[in-house]
This record gives sequence, C-alpha cells and structure tokens, in this order.
Amino acid sequence: MISYETLENELAFCNYALNLRFDQYFSAEDDPKKQLRVEQIRLNDLSNDNSPYGLLVRKYSLSFDERFLLILALVPHLAPQMLDMFFLNNGNLGRPYTEFGGWQSKSHRGFLPTCETALFVLAGDNLERRLEVMRLFDNNNVLFKNRILTLEYGEPGEPANSAALRISPEMLEYILTGSQNKPDYSMHFPAKLITSKLTWDDLILNNDVMEDIQQIISWISHSDAILNHWGMSKNIKSGYRALFYGPPGTGKTLTATLIGSKMNMDVYRIDLSQVVSKYIGETEKNLSGIFDQAESHNWILFFDEADALFGARTHTNNANDRAANQEIAYLLQRIEDHPGVVILASNLKSNIDDAFARRFQSVIYFPMPNCEERLHLWNNLFPEKSVLDDNLDFQRLAEKFELSGGALTNVARYAILRAIGNNRKKISYKDIELGISKELQKEGKSL
Repeated sequence: MISYETLENELAFCNYALNLRFDQYFSAEDDPKKQLRVEQIRLNDLSNDNSPYGLLVRKYSLSFDERFLLILALVPHLAPQMLDMFFLNNGNLGRPYTEFGGWQSKSHRGFLPTCETALFVLAGDNLERRLEVMRLFDNNNVLFKNRILTLEYGEPGEPANSAALRISPEMLEYILTGSQNKPDYSMHFPAKLITSKLTWDDLILNNDVMEDIQQIISWISHSDAILNHWGMSKNIKSGYRALFYGPPGTGKTLTATLIGSKMNMDVYRIDLSQVVSKYIGETEKNLSGIFDQAESHNWILFFDEADALFGARTHTNNANDRAANQEIAYLLQRIEDHPGVVILASNLKSNIDDAFARRFQSVIYFPMPNCEERLHLWNNLFPEKSVLDDNLDFQRLAEKFELSGGALTNVARYAILRAIGNNRKKISYKDIELGISKELQKEGKSL
C-alpha cells in the first residue's frame, strides 16, 4: 500500500534539515541555532508503517544518516524545488558555494545532490562528523551494497565526494508504486532477461556435457559450504566462470537459461553490440551497473558471442588500440572478480583470449548432435503427430542431415508456415525438405 502521507512526512523532515543547516551556516557564531545538530532532529515513527518506504527502512534498519541520504536522493523526483536553495551564489566570489556540491544535467533545470551536498547538511564544517558520514559512501554500506542508492562519478581525478547521489530506478519504482519490476533492456542497461518455455527434457546433450553442467549447478547450490565448511575460502574465489563453446544452435543459450530456472536465478544476456562503445571509458560505464546489479540480485550473467568482446587483444599500434586493450583488460578483471556466476558463449574457443580462458572453472564443448540425438530433437519439435503426413520419417531425416537443434527449429517453423500458406493442415516431406535446404544454404551447403 502506497502511503503518500509517509512520503510527505519524510520530505518535511528533509526540508527541515536543509533549512536548519542553512540557518546555521549563515547565522552569527553566537546564534543559539549553532548549538543544534541536524542528527538530533526527531525522525518520523515508521515502526508500524507498511508502505513500501516504511518497509524498506525497517528491512535494512536504516540509521538516521542513511535515511537522510535516501530521502535526499528522492527529493529530485518528488519535490525538486526543495533544493533550489542550493543555487545561492557566494557574493564574495560571484559563483556557487563549493561546499554545497551538486550537479546539473542537460535537461533537468533543478539542483541534483552529490555526496558533498549530503556532507554539507549532515556535517557542516565539522571535520570529525564529515569523516564519519563519508563512511556511508562505501560499497559495503547497506544502501549501496543492495543498490538502493548508486553513485555516479565524473572524470578521473575528481574528488570522490563530487559523485552524484542517485536512487536506483528499480528502488524508485518500488517506493512510488509498490512493485519491483525486473530491469529491461535499454541504452543505459544493455542486458536482456532471458527465459524459455522449454525444459531439460527438450535439451538433448550427451552425458559428458550434462555432467559438466551439473558441476555449475552444484557450485551454485553448495558454494557457501565449499568456501566455509570445507575451508576453501583462502584458495577459491566466490565467483564461478564457465565458457560454453561450439557451433551455433547447439544449446548454449538454452542451457544457461535452464540453469537459471532450476536455481531460481534470473539470467541476463549482455548485448555486446551496445556494451562495446566507440567512446573511451563508456564500455566500463555500461557494464559497471550490470555487474553491480547482478551481484546484489544474484543474477547469472550470460555473454553471448563473447569472442566479439573477449577475443585476443590487438597489438598496440596506436592510441585507439591501447584504449581498446585497456577496456578489455578491465572487463576481464571485472568478470574474474565478480562473486556471482558468469557464463560466456562462443562459437570458437580459439577466439577467446588464452590468458583469460585458463581462468574458467568450466570449459564445456557443445558438439553437433549425433544421429540419435537428432532423432530426439525431431520428435520433440512435433509432439502433435497428427499435423504430420504419414510418409514423414524422422529416423531417415536424422540419419541423412547433420543439423543443430537451433537449425531444426528453423526448419520446423518454415515447414509449418509453408503448410499454412498452401492451406494444408498437415506438414509434408516437401515442406521439411525445403526447410532443410534453406538451413544448409546458410552454411554454404546444399541437399
């Protein structure tokens, strides 16, 4: 249940804190207000508040300072005019006050808070208090560890406290609507949640591959025990990296999806065409948010066609080559340090950088299906046999044509559409044959 009264009360608390700090800052030294401390303001009682905001505060047992950071990050979305006071210029210098912090976006005309803004309100010019509040911006703080808030840094070398203080989009949606939708693909989030209606029965793989896949599942199920009970935390990192390689259509993506489904974990496929930016530094920025969210939400990250990003590094002939190699090195390190599960898929293992390939816990080859496996795939494609002509012999097709599961799916789709186009209710051998011909042409082959 959304409680507008709760949010109004929190905004009033924030507004009071802002005005108190401003009054203190611009008042004389003997003014009684100088003796007041912002952290002594009485907070609204949320012990019985079941609004999304109240539940969030109680779930993470937010302190006074943490609660102020949260509402401060919400202000630009709920009451942006409240921060207009920070546009006050220093009369002596004819410019904004440095200690107010803040930044302005290209389209938003209001003041947007930074860490410096929060420090000004909560600590003023008290250095001891300032250092105390600065500890809140650590990645291990509950607000940032759980991606309730995020920090966006500017150029390298700028003071850390100049980072923009933002509430994450998913948390903003939760507080305002009570719903927690999963993030969707966008220019700023180049990853897509992948799901499938298929099951393990539809995944036809040999026993060796299935045994390797079971290793990944076992790690997800027992990693805590392996690291702690078995005493391996000193020697083994908490993350798991797997490389799936093999011809297209052999089940690499489906396997990653089914692992996530079995372990109740979301699987996000990274769109490498959007991640790899022509602008230096943008690649790291695009991926950083995905890795942070994957860690806090326990996602599986799936890099499809990973050789496009993680291929062998080029010789540094110019500045662009050096920048590209730096970005690749950053990404490889980020993947190696990620405490969750990362799966990379490639058509050719040789395209993956050798130095990184050695760091995979699992390297699994997905071969083309053999005759028996192709027969299973044909039968699974058409569970309703009444739509097939009697002369269709899947055994013969499985023996004659070496096609992957993905290619067979394309054949089935083509055959069904051709039958519909000819006003027939059954699929003929000719429909299947033409579909196979289309798939073979893609590989430069013929019937």
